[in-house]
Amino acid sequence: MGGILYTIIIGAVIGVLARFFKPGADPMGWILTILLGIAGAYIGSLLYKSGGMIGFIVSIICAIVLLFIYELIRSKTVKPSA
Repeated sequence: MGGILYTIIIGAVIGVLARFFKPGADPMGWILTILLGIAGAYIGSLLYKSGGMIGFIVSIICAIVLLFIYELIRSKTVKPSA
């Protein structure tokens, strides 16, 4: 149980930091922010295995890249009405 809670907390921190560092408005709720952070942390751990502060920064960068991809997909699927 503690591992799941730790994953959610780290995912939230990484997701919030990624949204903070990426410019522009991101219309995304807190659940998607946590999922973004978890995915960024997972990909970051695959790219940089040692962990520590550099691993944390790599995870944030991966989450920012995922955020750009999310916005790209969202902009193509959701078209504003006239």
